[in-house]
This record gives sequence, C-alpha cells and structure tokens, in this order.
Amino acid sequence: KVFGGKINVPSDDWFSQDPVRLLEIFALADSERLEIHPDAMRLAVRDARLIDGKVRKSARANALFLDILTSRNDPESTLRWLNEAGIFGRFIPDFGRVNAQMQFDMYHHYTVDEHTIRAIGLLARIERGDLATDHPLATTLIPKLQSRRTVYAAVLLHDIAKGRHGDHSVLGAEVARKLCPRLGLDPDETALVSWLVAHHLQLSATAFKRDLADWKTITDFVGVVQSLERLRCLTLLTIVDIRAVGPGVWNSWKRQLIAELYNLSEERLRLGHAEHGRADRVESKKRAVTAILGDNAALVDTVGAQLVDAYWIAEPDDIIAMNLVQLERAKGTPLDITTEYYAARGATLVTVIAADHPGLFYRIAGGIHLAGGNIIDARIHTARNGMAVDNFLVQDPLGRPFSEENQLARLRTAIADALANRIKLVPQLAARPPARLRANAFQVRPRVEFDNKASNRFTVIEINARDRPALLNRLARALFESRLIVHSAHIATYGARAADTFYVTDLLGEKIDQPARLKAVERKLLKAGGEEALEVDVA
Repeated sequence: KVFGGKINVPSDDWFSQDPVRLLEIFALADSERLEIHPDAMRLAVRDARLIDGKVRKSARANALFLDILTSRNDPESTLRWLNEAGIFGRFIPDFGRVNAQMQFDMYHHYTVDEHTIRAIGLLARIERGDLATDHPLATTLIPKLQSRRTVYAAVLLHDIAKGRHGDHSVLGAEVARKLCPRLGLDPDETALVSWLVAHHLQLSATAFKRDLADWKTITDFVGVVQSLERLRCLTLLTIVDIRAVGPGVWNSWKRQLIAELYNLSEERLRLGHAEHGRADRVESKKRAVTAILGDNAALVDTVGAQLVDAYWIAEPDDIIAMNLVQLERAKGTPLDITTEYYAARGATLVTVIAADHPGLFYRIAGGIHLAGGNIIDARIHTARNGMAVDNFLVQDPLGRPFSEENQLARLRTAIADALANRIKLVPQLAARPPARLRANAFQVRPRVEFDNKASNRFTVIEINARDRPALLNRLARALFESRLIVHSAHIATYGARAADTFYVTDLLGEKIDQPARLKAVERKLLKAGGEEALEVDVA
C-alpha cells in the first residue's frame, strides 16, 4: 500500500508470513522511487531477526538484493535504510561484521559500513552522469563495462574484511568468491570481483607512490592488471573508494595521476609492443610543446636541445613549455626560481633552475617548508649543460595552492635563502611549530622498503612514517648524507601516515644494491622518520 508517497504493509504479520518481503519492500521503494512508511520501517526493524540461513539462500531474496545494489535510481539511500533496519548485516553477515566499525586514523572519516554505502552511491551518481564535470574519465568508463554489476559488487566488498587479522584485501577476495555466486553472479563475474577486491589498493599505490614516467612502472602495473575490463573496473573502484573516504581527500592532483596511469596503461594494453617507442614519444611531446609556445616555438630546438629524453617523457607538455621559457630567461644566471598557480593539479608549480650539486633537493625542500608549503610531487632533472631543472608541486597545509603574490614571493625568497646558506635549515625547521597537532595522537612506526625491480634505472625507496612538518626535509637530508641523488619524489599522505617514495642513484648514477650500503641508508632513514631530534651541525 502507498500512503502519501510512502510504502506501508497491509498487516502486522506481513513480514513474518514471508521474510523475503523484508527485502522486497525496499526493492519496490527503490524501483518506484518511494519512501518506506514509518510504520513499515518499525515492523522491518522488529522482524529483521527473521532473516536466517533459509532467507539468505533464497534465489528470490538474493535477486532482490542485487537489484537494490545495482539500481540505476538511488541505491545509496535504499542500502542505508536496509542498514538502519538491521536487515543489511543479517542478509550479508560479513557486512554485519563491519557495521559501525570505526577506523582509527586521521584518513577515514566514516565507519566502514557508511564508507561502503557512500562509495556505492558515488558509483551510481557517476553512472547517471551527475558527476561528469568532476569525474570525466569515470563517466566515460561505465558504459564500456561488460558487466556493470561486477563493479557494484566489488565496491560493496572491497572493505568487507576490515578489522580481521590479516590482509583485508586478501581476506575480502575470499569472501567475494563465496558470496558472489549466492548473489547470482556467474563464474567470470565472481572471478573479476574477487580480483578487484584483492587488488583494490593497487592503482592508487602505483599512481601516488611511483614514477609514472618510468617505463617499468607501467610495465609492472599492466602485468598485474592484464585486461582492459580489469583496468576499467579497478579505476572506477579506486575513484569512488577515495571519494568516499571523506571531505577534502579527493583533489585534482589525485584525479590527474589516476587519469595519467589509466591512459598509459590503456595504451599499453591496446597496443602492446606496438606502443609508441621512446623516440616517438619524445617527438610527439616536442610537437605538442611547439604548438603551445607559438611565437617562442624555436625554443624547442634551441633550449630544448639541452634536455635529455627522460625529461621530455616525464614532464607534461604545458610544464615543458614553461620550463623552456624560464631556461631561456635564466641563461647566464646561477639561480632562477618561478612560482605560479598550476590549475591542472590544484597546486603551485615551483621551478628551480640552478647549477646541479649534491644536496640541492634537500635545500629546496627545506626552503619550501619554511615558507609554509608541503611538497606533493617533485621531479628532478639535470640538463646536458649541468643545470638542474627541478619542478615541485606545492600546497599549503590544508591542501590548497599558493596563489597570492605575497605567498609566491615568500616561497621564492625562502628557497633562495636556503640555497645561498643565508639560513640554517635544520634549527629553523626544528623550531617551527607543529601544523597538525591531531597527528600526535597516532603512533606510526617508521618503515623503509627498497625496491630494485620497480625501475630499470633507479633504486626505489619508500618510507612510511608519521606525517608531520619537515618530515620530507628530514628524509631528504638523510639521503643527501647517504650520498644519494634524488631523481624524483612522490609524496602521499593517509591521515597521520605519510608514504614518501624516492627514485635514487648513487653519485655515479648506479642503483644501490650492496646489502651493507642499503642497511646504512635504512638506518639513516629510520632515524629521520622517527620522532627524535636530529643533530643540527650541518652546513
């Protein structure tokens, strides 16, 4: 019965006559775009206990639940009603285990069940086209899926095993293998959902913590993904997972990196060995930059001749164009610093051109921090004439770009002072007040991981530690003192935890592979990532 746009039941024992109706009424409300009458909701809450093994095995009940989950209307609201009535967790007992489960960190804003329901709602909004401006890539991907219900099921199950002993991705994949057939998914769909749950952190870890300009990064990632369908589903799952974490977590920087990884991987999967070669990619970049420069197009052949292929491949077209103009202007000067708002990544682009020398990255990072900036990405290059061309993406502590001229000037001055030794970096950095007091409540044990297989040219070092002011500079100093050259840095934060990744070589440009050397570097980085004060007697 419908009263005032709300569905009600005809009698007090309506659900007890057939407990599957507990799901049917919510499926009907969704399909007809109606609300549940308060009296019916009260009875549903009372009778939720009728959901037992028999109901869970019912093909009709599982079909109704799958209809709700994959609805093109408003699955978020309907699933939240189911959860509030106590039906969701009884029908999917594994979901009941994460119901109201807190996540004790500064990254996640919601309980596991609420995060999951919000993620499903975001996926539905993307599919309806409601978020095409914010998520153009995701909006184009959903119509290309062979089975849309696989990605909905993967979103439902991606965190289903949180709070258990063990890797929640691996344990969640096991849940998916058992639950998906019950819900009515076929073997191929079940296998895909299980794979997505097992690898649901893979894309974000690669996009945010690896160098996407490194050919080996894409090779390794594509080796895991292996198909376009997996890539599309994983991209969608990653986007809604991050967006549903809480306000302020998703930003244009993350959107850009995910899109870049998707596009590079999609090309590799489509073309395989026919993918554009290194020389072709460089020439393609040069043509694009020529078009951007217009009257200054000659710089591509003059100034651009000083830049190695790795630079052309690593940097976006628009940044290359800006770098070329700056390099031309900086001829004959020992130092040139530009700072400008970079809308494509929601950050401030800081470019430093200076004579390359050990410790350059460490000092620039210190100057940026003293000016109140957080580095979110860095690429370090050396031109054929020995000049460093270093590009940094910088935000303030709240994740916003510096855009006011006084802020930009402060950045330039602080970097110049740091490079000229006009300030003592270590004591001044140590004296700065903490900017994120809430992080002090969390313990994050520093951890260092070395990977000599992730890149053909560099040793990749990932350091996990508690996020706090000057952490990056402490790590950069440790690398400098270890006589390592930083070629790129990739900074990711997850609430109280920072994950900083560096692509490094020794002073001769070789990987670090001697066990004793690796152990010594590890000790320095662990000390830098720890909480104790560092010595200040450094030039």
